[in-house]
Amino acid sequence: MKIWRDGAKREPNGREVRGDASGEPARPNDPADAGRAHRHGDEIHAHSHAHPHGRGSPGAPTVGIVGAGAVGTALGLAISRAGWPVTAVASRDAGHRDRFTGLVPTARAFIEPGTVIDEAELVILAVPDDAIGAVVEPLRLFSGQTMVHTSGLLGAQVLSPALAAGSHIGAFHPLVSFTSDVERSVAGLSGATIALEGDDAIIGLLADLAEAIGGVAVRLPPGTKPAYHAAAVLASGGLVALLDAIVTLGAAAGLDERGSLTIYGRLMEQTLANARAVGVAAALTGPIARGDAGTLEAHLEALERQAPGAVDMYLAAARRELEMIDARGTLSPQQLERVRAALAKVV
Repeated sequence: MKIWRDGAKREPNGREVRGDASGEPARPNDPADAGRAHRHGDEIHAHSHAHPHGRGSPGAPTVGIVGAGAVGTALGLAISRAGWPVTAVASRDAGHRDRFTGLVPTARAFIEPGTVIDEAELVILAVPDDAIGAVVEPLRLFSGQTMVHTSGLLGAQVLSPALAAGSHIGAFHPLVSFTSDVERSVAGLSGATIALEGDDAIIGLLADLAEAIGGVAVRLPPGTKPAYHAAAVLASGGLVALLDAIVTLGAAAGLDERGSLTIYGRLMEQTLANARAVGVAAALTGPIARGDAGTLEAHLEALERQAPGAVDMYLAAARRELEMIDARGTLSPQQLERVRAALAKVV
């Protein structure tokens, strides 16, 4: 994984060079594509053109979004505010379409994903991972177009069915916790990592887009998405699950949710700051680091009585900590064995 910034081939105005070596605009690979019908609103119109509808402002391609849920809407709004022309959105949910076009008035709203290809040069699929294959299977890009998805798990190759000669596919995954609060999600893009995949012809363009919306572009090596995404899930959903367990234990100590988040949240922030300052391994403290088996036994007894749903999470974290302490070499074999025995008492 590396932060991306290179010297991609650009025109003087900063736009990435596209099309063939002559400088002529790219044309579709299949002549039949040039006359295919597409929808404007709820009507179908036949066009005989060899490229998507009009280009946007100099330096930025026209952008279309497939999917108007939390991710697609936040990206559409952020991209539009960054000055990149968002010309189309597709969603089968009328309410989502209306919300998107209310926030991004330049976008034409459609029901079917295929219509976005006729309206944009850069197509972003912001749909659930399990839906990407079905959405992309009937689509066909024009030469010169680029399609990316926003999945943190899947590689760019899942978009291969849409490829035509001279077109490109990639991935554009913002490492952000998107919610129904669009403004909060857009604000979350500032400083966020945006993981990119794609060939050298488009990676500079995607990096430009990431930076335009306030993100930090990082290029992932092929085949690394599952591990990258699993780490992201632990950092987001895993953290929320941990917070839920902490709040449950806090309730047993007489704290409400806000009180637990205030007290233990500060401790979490201090621990994260320590990890950034001295490294993850050196930041580990607590009863396992001290070899205090008696404390672990008391914790587990309390958990089984007052928060049985948190036992598995506590044990999983404790066993990971024990591996780290073993590698650190600061406990004697006898201390390590006592800690293992304490953790093994819970079945």
